[in-house]
Amino acid sequence: MSEAELLNRRSVYEGRVVDLSVDRVRMPNGKTTELEVIRHPGAAAMVPLTELGDVLLVRQYRYATGGWLVEVPAGKLDEGEAPEICAARELEEEVGMKPAELVPLGWIWTTPGFTDERIWLYLCRGLSPAQQDLQDDEVLTVESSSLPEAVEMVHRGEICDGKSVCALLRADAYLRGEG
Repeated sequence: MSEAELLNRRSVYEGRVVDLSVDRVRMPNGKTTELEVIRHPGAAAMVPLTELGDVLLVRQYRYATGGWLVEVPAGKLDEGEAPEICAARELEEEVGMKPAELVPLGWIWTTPGFTDERIWLYLCRGLSPAQQDLQDDEVLTVESSSLPEAVEMVHRGEICDGKSVCALLRADAYLRGEG
């Protein structure tokens, strides 16, 4: 299959987290259209597993959703940063834990209809205490749950953001020897 051909790109907004452009493209079917694209540097999301088999989750206020979400910890890659370095850094900043082991669980496109954001997923084990360092826009508490209970929370719709759903299901499959 052929790829789309970029004919023109018009920058609309360049921000701290995302950039927005309107791209005029010739699609693989030969038709020309304009697409709004949000460019994002990518992120890492982690399933931190304690020695007792509990998962550390964050209950975080998300302004864009208008409320609180239960999620796996995650954060944006800094420019030029490798995903595994981001995962270790963000785990320490958000949860106050350092991982001894990062098990890659693959990556996902977050919303491929309008953004190029990719999130790398990791299972983190061998946790040791570190200094939590939240940013001004991070309002969260750390909660603990067994992995089976976290997976049940996914199935009940209590954990409903894409990165968390995928990370928890992939971690569960990996630990059961299916991933």
